[in-house]
Amino acid sequence: MTASAAVFAIVAALWLGAMIPGPSFVLVARNAIGLSRRDGLATALGMGLGGIFFGGVALAGLYTLLQAVEWLYISLKIAGGAYLLFVASKIWRGAGRPITVDGMLTPLSGSARKSFWMGLTTQLSNPKTAIWYGSIFAALLPQHPPLWCYFALPPLVFAVECGWYTVVALCFSSKAPREMYLRAKKWVDRIAACAISALGLRLILDASKVGI
Repeated sequence: MTASAAVFAIVAALWLGAMIPGPSFVLVARNAIGLSRRDGLATALGMGLGGIFFGGVALAGLYTLLQAVEWLYISLKIAGGAYLLFVASKIWRGAGRPITVDGMLTPLSGSARKSFWMGLTTQLSNPKTAIWYGSIFAALLPQHPPLWCYFALPPLVFAVECGWYTVVALCFSSKAPREMYLRAKKWVDRIAACAISALGLRLILDASKVGI
C-alpha cells in the first residue's frame, strides 16, 4: 500500500470510527439539542482538537518504535485488525438499540467556552479513542512513512473529527434531520460494521505477506 493510499485509508477508518455512537456523539447531540447550535459546534471543535492530540501521539511515539522493531509492527497490525473486528461486532449487536438523547437532557446554561472544554476533555479522557487511533495508525501507515505524512495527517484528523461532529451538531439542532437519522440508525450502524470488518480482515491478511 502506498503512503497516499494509507493516508486515505486512515482518514476513512477514522471517519467510520467517529460515526460510531458513543459518549462523544451523545455529548455533541445533547449540547446541540439542550443548549444551542453554537454550543454543539463548540463541542465539535473540542472533539477535533482532541483528535489532533491522539493522532500526534500515534505519529510521534508509536512510529519511532516501529521503525526499529519490525516484528512489533507486524504484531500491532494483526492486533489492530482483530480490534477492528471486535469493534465491528459490537456495532452490529447494538445496531437495533435506540439512542436516547432527549431523555438525558437536564437544564443547562449555555456557554460556548464551557462546551468547547467539555468536548475536548471528553475526547481526551476516552481510552477507547486512544486504542482506536493506535490500532488504525499501526495497522495502516507504512512502517517508514514519508515526511509529508507527519504534516498531512494532523489537519486531516482534525477535519474528520471536527467535521463529523459539526454535522451531528447541525443535524441534532434541527428536528427533521435528527428524526431522520434516528430512524435510519440501525442500517447506518450495520453498514459501518461491515466496512470495519472488511478493513480488519484485510489488515490481518496483509500482515502475513512477505515484505510488510
